[in-house]
Amino acid sequence: MRQVYMDAPGQVRVADREDPKIIDPTDAVIRLTATCICGSDLWPYRGVEDVDHAPMGHEYVGIVEEVGTDVTTVKPGDFVVGSFVISDGTCEICRSGYPSKCVNAEFVSATIGTQSDKARIPYADGTLVATPGQPDADLIPHLLAASDVLGTGWFAAWAAQAGPGKTIAVVGDGAVGLMGVLAAKQLGAERIVIFSRHPERQALAREFGATDVIEERGDQGIAKLKALTGGLGAHGVVEAVGTEESFLQAIGSARGGGHVGFVGVAHEGVSIPADQLFFAEITLHGGPAPVRRFLPDLIQLIWDRKIEPGKVFDLTLPIEQAADGYKAMDQRTATKVLLTL
Repeated sequence: MRQVYMDAPGQVRVADREDPKIIDPTDAVIRLTATCICGSDLWPYRGVEDVDHAPMGHEYVGIVEEVGTDVTTVKPGDFVVGSFVISDGTCEICRSGYPSKCVNAEFVSATIGTQSDKARIPYADGTLVATPGQPDADLIPHLLAASDVLGTGWFAAWAAQAGPGKTIAVVGDGAVGLMGVLAAKQLGAERIVIFSRHPERQALAREFGATDVIEERGDQGIAKLKALTGGLGAHGVVEAVGTEESFLQAIGSARGGGHVGFVGVAHEGVSIPADQLFFAEITLHGGPAPVRRFLPDLIQLIWDRKIEPGKVFDLTLPIEQAADGYKAMDQRTATKVLLTL
């Protein structure tokens, strides 16, 4: 089968790899229908994270081909959406709503790689969710978005306490930030403000539910947000970038007693001044999103055609051209790239 590898920063290739097989009785093997490139894949691509001949990919939808003897919730022929974190679904932490911190958690990107034709998914019952039937072709991009970016944006908006009467600010206009806008709207937020400098992303943000756009960043952006909110700041803020600048902007944008849902992947060197955090008097809640927790509801919303998160894909390429997709996202000529198989 075909697999996308990253040999070193900026070096992406497609090569052959052995087809996966059932190893443990809790496994499933799926044939992917679509996969994609994530913004987090750009960290190793840009040399921020180490990478050495790594199989890439962690967002996936497809058809179950085979299951282990202990798998009960999916079966061969089912169309499934999977979380980007493997989880058993039964441990105490999973049952408390945080499958991304499962005692058996594994990141799909680190152990499997789903920019490929097929994938073995451990703990299939706790990681995969079957759709109500075989989806129409036009639903597949929307379902693929649920595998990571939609679920991640949803978690961030939920953690930011988006709801009726609330003003939610979104720091970051990439795929996750745009999904944060969509989620905040679905959760009932009254006003949604996105920080964005890109006209095409601003337009999609407005389509998803943004009421206001602020192009300024840093202190200027914070000042403009506060001017929009009577000097108070937002009730909740989605932080979807992961840099020190974006985190500080999120903290500064929240009003006293507000909430920040942070899902941008932070890296070494990112630090937050404790005194600034102390005097902000806000609640922080974030990290790798427990996507599996939200998948059943998100799949149903998509199935019922109430949301269209797949609009975030603005470039579609065959998997053989994955290197071009990485380049496009790195150069910001594409927001998110879907790879066909």
